[in-house]
Amino acid sequence: MKKILLIEDTREILENFTEYLELHGYEVHAADNGEGGVALAAEISPDLIICDALMADMDGFEVLKLIRSTPRTAEIPFVFSTSLSEKIDRAEALALGADDYLVKPFDLGKLLLVVKKWLV
Repeated sequence: MKKILLIEDTREILENFTEYLELHGYEVHAADNGEGGVALAAEISPDLIICDALMADMDGFEVLKLIRSTPRTAEIPFVFSTSLSEKIDRAEALALGADDYLVKPFDLGKLLLVVKKWLV
């Protein structure tokens, strides 16, 4: 079973994504902040990380930098899930090493397509 790490500080979104992905057969681990997400990534070595960009304390960009700088997690596909919709935001995220970029709000079907894309 493929493992997905969700890092999202909005509880309702975190719960919705978790439930939806579990219903589709994925093992989902969740963190409600960046620091917890980085620690969990190192602990469980997920197959995919989906991370909110705008979070208090440690934002998704900081999470991405830490994930990419750690050998154990550096190669894990990383997808941003964010309300930042400008092309420059997407370009910055991809330049920093993100593999994909979902702009909120999006339907859960799109989330599943992105998950399947990275968990071939």
